[in-house]
Amino acid sequence: MWSFNEWRRRRFLARYPLDAELWTQVRRHLPILDGLSEEELRRLGERALLFLRDKRLSPLPGIELDDYRRLLLATQAELPLLHLPDLNWYGGFHELVLYPDDFVSPQKHRDPAGVMHEFDDERAGETSLQGPVILAWPGVESGGGWDAYNLVIHELAHKLDMLNGDANGMPPLHRDMRVADWAVAMQAAYDDLNRQLDHNPQSHTAIDPYAAENPAEFFAVTSEYFFTAPDLLQAAYPKVYEQLSLFYRQDPLSRLHKLQAEHPEYQETQAH
Repeated sequence: MWSFNEWRRRRFLARYPLDAELWTQVRRHLPILDGLSEEELRRLGERALLFLRDKRLSPLPGIELDDYRRLLLATQAELPLLHLPDLNWYGGFHELVLYPDDFVSPQKHRDPAGVMHEFDDERAGETSLQGPVILAWPGVESGGGWDAYNLVIHELAHKLDMLNGDANGMPPLHRDMRVADWAVAMQAAYDDLNRQLDHNPQSHTAIDPYAAENPAEFFAVTSEYFFTAPDLLQAAYPKVYEQLSLFYRQDPLSRLHKLQAEHPEYQETQAH
């Protein structure tokens, strides 16, 4: 059946094909792409170009945003969607604002006694329900390794979460997934992480303690780990890894294990 959107997509990609040299540079900068098949890499590159077609990147003074940097950001953004049906997952926003460094964000918090506290929080990224995605460029550029950190994936996980409304750690699940299975896996791991930190706030937890802030941050942080430190996430919370694998329809842990088995430089890969 003929589709206008597919025709438009193919027309755009034919007119603006992926630059092979730029793509090679981006792949070299993003080891988390290692082990993807050539077909997966082709699809990822195309989706990155379509992301740049559909989203406005707004760099603030201090950022030189060339074609390489644009593609570097877009590729990280599209990795989580690589095996998802094309259902406009990022339809909830149109702009990414890029800061040259971490920025100060005014925050408000009401404590259990009902007292409102206002403070400034230094951040590398920020996402709101109606607003753009805000990213500090150093965080964008330092993502891409197997080191439990990826700012782009983290912030865009929030946008996936917000497809159901306010971020609550529950993105729209596929029809073959059970809400109860997701809720049990995520809640048990979230509670476990909070128990560890309640017992010892300085505890060296298996995943970033920031995940204990709230269920939305737990989903965003574990999404980061899923793509950049799947071995740590699976070892700590296997049921969370399983649910994220069902949601993203990928298995980065198997890819990492294959790389470790076949390439000596990957045998020591571990998150720091």
